[in-house]
Amino acid sequence: MAAFRGPKVPKVWLWRWRRNPLRRRSDVLEAWIVLVAWALTALGGVFTGLLAAQSVENGLARQRAEWHSVRALLNKDLPKSTASANDADMVWAKVHWTTADGSPHAGQARVSVGSPAGTPVTVWTDADGRLVTKPPTPSQARLRAALVGVLVGVSGAGVPFIGGRLVRGRMERRRMAQWDEDWQRVGPLWGWKTG
Repeated sequence: MAAFRGPKVPKVWLWRWRRNPLRRRSDVLEAWIVLVAWALTALGGVFTGLLAAQSVENGLARQRAEWHSVRALLNKDLPKSTASANDADMVWAKVHWTTADGSPHAGQARVSVGSPAGTPVTVWTDADGRLVTKPPTPSQARLRAALVGVLVGVSGAGVPFIGGRLVRGRMERRRMAQWDEDWQRVGPLWGWKTG
């Protein structure tokens, strides 16, 4: 047996802005807070997400333009194998290279186990000759930018959304406290019997 739910009441859109003798100022204020919070949530989230994605993509494009591969040479022979390594393993080893201006540089790079001294290794450097990681490809950069954009956009949208919820919650608590005060004043009058 289904529970009686009463007649279906049509949903009235934008009821807080319609003229109504029961409408309170707090209803109108709450409606504006909801509207502003949702607008800032949607627009702020999209704007911050797009801005972050564009910034990341520009930074990665600058890396691709400025960073370049350099041929480095292994400093010393590496052992053929260790107890836990096999021939396919890579280890960190000291390498050296010369930049385009002729200045010598040294650092560490991943090299195959058992490589002899002088083995060429490709490393990536920035404009100052410092070791950097290989820059991402354009498709990898787009994926990273999209992921960062989504994360920043959701975070950016969360601020006005949570702020709006907090303001509405405070308004609701204030409204309930006001109703309690009104009921304390009016409630006892209803208990009196007439006649």
